[in-house]
Amino acid sequence: MKRFYDTSVLVAAFQRNHTLHDRAIHVLLKASPKDGYCAAHSLAEFYSVMTRIPVRPRILPEQCNLMIASLLERVSLVALNAGEYRATIEACAETGLSGGIIYDALLMSCARKAAADVIFTFNPKHFNQVAPDWERRIEMP
Repeated sequence: MKRFYDTSVLVAAFQRNHTLHDRAIHVLLKASPKDGYCAAHSLAEFYSVMTRIPVRPRILPEQCNLMIASLLERVSLVALNAGEYRATIEACAETGLSGGIIYDALLMSCARKAAADVIFTFNPKHFNQVAPDWERRIEMP
């Protein structure tokens, strides 16, 4: 089974104090690079969130880089090409979706590209908005 992980799940899995940590780590530990995927862009989102999250002690950039290395032992990256970016933006425009939901749409395009059987996210509402045809594949851990 091919699993795709939204950034929200990755952050929760690596932040032990996160209220959804146990649920996130449970599904992430099932992944391997052969069946686990995340968007390449999620690495940047992960880095941004983890190095700015208000925890003590603060997560240093070097520590976050090690977390990313650990994450990459479990998942393969999926990146969109320029045409796929454009097609995703056009699809959002055609359906009237605006604002930050574009980022979830881009992640959903990566999940489609990976042919994921399940998309794990803590934001199913947005994923269902951009991909109602994949509603049965979108799950909260």
